[in-house]
Amino acid sequence: MRLPARPPKLLQNLLPQCFWSLPNRQNKIYLTFDDGPTQEVLPFILKTLDTYKVSATFFCVGENMQKHPDLVKEMLKRGHVIGNHTFNHISGWRTKNEDYFQNVEACNKIYKSKLFRPPYGRLRASQANELRRKYKIIMWDVLSYDYDKTVLPQTCFRNVIDATKSGSVIVFHDNVKALKNLEYALPRSIDFLLKKDFAFDVIK
Repeated sequence: MRLPARPPKLLQNLLPQCFWSLPNRQNKIYLTFDDGPTQEVLPFILKTLDTYKVSATFFCVGENMQKHPDLVKEMLKRGHVIGNHTFNHISGWRTKNEDYFQNVEACNKIYKSKLFRPPYGRLRASQANELRRKYKIIMWDVLSYDYDKTVLPQTCFRNVIDATKSGSVIVFHDNVKALKNLEYALPRSIDFLLKKDFAFDVIK
Protein backbone atom coordinates (compact mmCIF):
# COMPACT_ATOMS: atom_id res chain seq x y z
CA MET A 1 0.00 0.00 0.00
CA ARG A 2 1.33 3.42 -0.92
CA LEU A 3 1.55 5.83 2.03
CA PRO A 4 0.13 9.35 1.58
CA ALA A 5 2.86 11.86 0.83
CA ARG A 6 0.84 14.80 2.15
CA PRO A 7 0.12 15.24 5.88
CA PRO A 8 -3.54 14.92 6.92
CA LYS A 9 -5.53 18.16 7.00
CA LEU A 10 -6.58 17.39 10.57
CA LEU A 11 -2.97 17.53 11.73
CA GLN A 12 -2.38 20.78 9.86
CA ASN A 13 -5.49 22.29 11.44
CA LEU A 14 -4.33 21.25 14.92
CA LEU A 15 -1.05 23.15 14.46
CA PRO A 16 -1.86 26.38 12.60
CA GLN A 17 1.22 27.97 14.24
CA CYS A 18 3.39 25.93 11.88
CA PHE A 19 4.27 26.46 8.23
CA TRP A 20 3.22 23.42 6.19
CA SER A 21 4.00 25.01 2.83
CA LEU A 22 5.31 28.37 1.63
CA PRO A 23 2.97 29.65 -1.13
CA ASN A 24 4.51 32.03 -3.67
CA ARG A 25 4.06 33.28 -7.23
CA GLN A 26 7.52 32.30 -8.46
CA ASN A 27 6.89 28.53 -8.59
CA LYS A 28 9.43 28.07 -5.79
CA ILE A 29 9.69 24.81 -3.87
CA TYR A 30 11.78 23.96 -0.83
CA LEU A 31 13.94 20.88 -0.50
CA THR A 32 14.69 19.91 3.11
CA PHE A 33 16.71 17.21 4.84
CA ASP A 34 16.24 16.03 8.43
CA ASP A 35 18.48 14.37 11.04
CA GLY A 36 22.04 15.03 9.92
CA PRO A 37 24.76 15.81 9.45
CA THR A 38 26.07 12.28 8.87
CA GLN A 39 29.40 11.25 7.38
CA GLU A 40 27.77 8.36 5.54
CA VAL A 41 25.04 10.27 3.69
CA LEU A 42 25.71 14.01 3.58
CA PRO A 43 28.54 13.84 0.99
CA PHE A 44 26.15 12.17 -1.47
CA ILE A 45 23.47 14.78 -0.80
CA LEU A 46 25.89 17.69 -1.24
CA LYS A 47 27.33 16.23 -4.44
CA THR A 48 23.83 15.77 -5.87
CA LEU A 49 22.80 19.32 -4.96
CA ASP A 50 26.03 20.65 -6.50
CA THR A 51 25.36 18.71 -9.71
CA TYR A 52 21.97 20.36 -10.17
CA LYS A 53 23.02 23.72 -8.67
CA VAL A 54 20.25 23.47 -6.09
CA SER A 55 20.25 24.83 -2.54
CA ALA A 56 18.44 23.18 0.36
CA THR A 57 17.53 23.60 4.01
CA PHE A 58 18.94 21.09 6.52
CA PHE A 59 17.21 20.54 9.85
CA CYS A 60 20.10 19.24 11.90
CA VAL A 61 20.33 17.42 15.21
CA GLY A 62 22.52 19.29 17.70
CA GLU A 63 24.59 16.30 18.81
CA ASN A 64 25.34 15.46 15.18
CA MET A 65 26.50 19.02 14.50
CA GLN A 66 28.63 18.85 17.63
CA LYS A 67 30.28 15.64 16.38
CA HIS A 68 30.78 16.88 12.81
CA PRO A 69 31.57 20.63 12.73
CA ASP A 70 33.42 20.06 9.45
CA LEU A 71 30.20 18.90 7.79
CA VAL A 72 28.35 21.95 9.12
CA LYS A 73 30.99 24.14 7.48
CA GLU A 74 30.59 22.25 4.20
CA MET A 75 26.84 22.84 4.13
CA LEU A 76 27.21 26.54 4.85
CA LYS A 77 30.07 26.95 2.36
CA ARG A 78 27.79 25.67 -0.39
CA GLY A 79 25.05 28.16 0.47
CA HIS A 80 22.67 25.81 2.24
CA VAL A 81 20.64 26.83 5.29
CA ILE A 82 20.60 25.05 8.66
CA GLY A 83 17.63 24.75 10.99
CA ASN A 84 17.14 23.33 14.49
CA HIS A 85 15.92 19.72 14.87
CA THR A 86 16.43 19.46 18.68
CA PHE A 87 19.67 18.38 20.32
CA ASN A 88 19.04 14.63 20.23
CA HIS A 89 15.98 14.03 18.08
CA ILE A 90 13.31 13.80 20.75
CA SER A 91 9.55 13.58 20.33
CA GLY A 92 7.47 16.47 21.63
CA TRP A 93 4.61 14.10 22.37
CA ARG A 94 6.73 12.09 24.81
CA THR A 95 8.61 14.95 26.45
CA LYS A 96 7.59 17.43 29.12
CA ASN A 97 7.41 20.95 27.74
CA GLU A 98 10.24 22.37 29.82
CA ASP A 99 12.55 19.48 28.93
CA TYR A 100 11.61 19.86 25.27
CA PHE A 101 12.38 23.58 25.24
CA GLN A 102 15.74 22.96 26.93
CA ASN A 103 16.59 20.37 24.28
CA VAL A 104 15.73 22.80 21.49
CA GLU A 105 17.89 25.48 23.11
CA ALA A 106 20.78 23.04 23.50
CA CYS A 107 20.73 22.63 19.73
CA ASN A 108 20.51 26.39 19.30
CA LYS A 109 23.74 26.79 21.27
CA ILE A 110 25.53 24.60 18.73
CA TYR A 111 24.17 26.55 15.77
CA LYS A 112 21.86 29.55 16.00
CA SER A 113 18.94 29.43 13.60
CA LYS A 114 15.48 30.97 13.44
CA LEU A 115 14.12 27.80 11.81
CA PHE A 116 12.84 24.80 13.74
CA ARG A 117 11.35 21.45 12.76
CA PRO A 118 10.13 18.97 15.38
CA PRO A 119 11.45 15.42 14.97
CA TYR A 120 8.76 13.11 13.57
CA GLY A 121 6.56 16.19 13.20
CA ARG A 122 5.41 15.47 16.77
CA LEU A 123 4.71 18.70 18.59
CA ARG A 124 2.05 19.68 21.10
CA ALA A 125 0.08 22.88 20.49
CA SER A 126 1.43 24.25 23.79
CA GLN A 127 5.00 23.60 22.59
CA ALA A 128 4.30 25.21 19.22
CA ASN A 129 2.81 28.29 20.91
CA GLU A 130 5.97 28.78 22.95
CA LEU A 131 8.49 27.99 20.22
CA ARG A 132 6.84 30.24 17.63
CA ARG A 133 7.93 33.23 19.70
CA LYS A 134 11.54 32.55 18.73
CA TYR A 135 11.40 30.20 15.74
CA LYS A 136 9.67 29.79 12.42
CA ILE A 137 8.29 26.25 12.77
CA ILE A 138 8.61 24.45 9.45
CA MET A 139 6.64 21.28 8.81
CA TRP A 140 6.10 19.93 5.26
CA ASP A 141 3.50 19.06 2.68
CA VAL A 142 5.50 16.40 0.77
CA LEU A 143 7.04 13.41 2.56
CA SER A 144 9.22 11.08 0.50
CA TYR A 145 9.23 8.22 3.06
CA ASP A 146 12.88 7.61 2.16
CA TYR A 147 13.54 6.52 5.76
CA ASP A 148 11.05 3.64 5.57
CA LYS A 149 12.78 0.44 4.43
CA THR A 150 9.43 -1.08 3.41
CA VAL A 151 9.00 1.68 0.80
CA LEU A 152 10.60 1.08 -2.59
CA PRO A 153 12.96 3.70 -4.04
CA GLN A 154 10.63 4.11 -7.02
CA THR A 155 7.76 4.86 -4.64
CA CYS A 156 9.77 7.57 -2.88
CA PHE A 157 10.34 9.18 -6.25
CA ARG A 158 6.63 9.00 -7.16
CA ASN A 159 5.66 10.38 -3.74
CA VAL A 160 7.71 13.50 -4.40
CA ILE A 161 6.87 14.22 -8.00
CA ASP A 162 3.15 13.47 -7.66
CA ALA A 163 2.59 15.60 -4.55
CA THR A 164 4.82 18.61 -5.23
CA LYS A 165 3.23 21.91 -6.18
CA SER A 166 4.32 25.54 -6.00
CA GLY A 167 5.28 26.35 -2.41
CA SER A 168 5.81 22.74 -1.39
CA VAL A 169 8.20 21.84 1.41
CA ILE A 170 9.70 18.44 0.56
CA VAL A 171 11.31 16.15 3.15
CA PHE A 172 14.18 13.75 2.61
CA HIS A 173 16.51 12.45 5.32
CA ASP A 174 20.24 12.65 5.97
CA ASN A 175 20.46 9.33 7.79
CA VAL A 176 21.82 5.88 7.00
CA LYS A 177 18.49 4.05 6.81
CA ALA A 178 17.36 6.46 4.07
CA LEU A 179 20.46 6.11 1.88
CA LYS A 180 19.24 3.43 -0.55
CA ASN A 181 16.01 5.26 -1.30
CA LEU A 182 17.78 8.61 -1.32
CA GLU A 183 20.35 7.53 -3.90
CA TYR A 184 17.57 6.59 -6.28
CA ALA A 185 14.90 9.19 -5.56
CA LEU A 186 16.81 12.42 -4.86
CA PRO A 187 18.57 13.02 -8.20
CA ARG A 188 15.55 11.83 -10.19
CA SER A 189 13.20 14.05 -8.21
CA ILE A 190 15.35 17.14 -8.65
CA ASP A 191 15.82 16.49 -12.36
CA PHE A 192 12.08 15.95 -12.91
CA LEU A 193 11.01 19.01 -10.94
CA LEU A 194 13.54 21.29 -12.65
CA LYS A 195 12.19 20.14 -16.01
CA LYS A 196 8.71 21.08 -14.75
CA ASP A 197 10.04 24.64 -14.24
CA PHE A 198 10.05 24.57 -10.46
CA ALA A 199 12.67 26.77 -8.79
CA PHE A 200 14.39 25.41 -5.67
CA ASP A 201 14.99 27.86 -2.86
CA VAL A 202 16.10 27.81 0.77
CA ILE A 203 13.81 28.63 3.68
CA LYS A 204 14.57 31.89 5.46
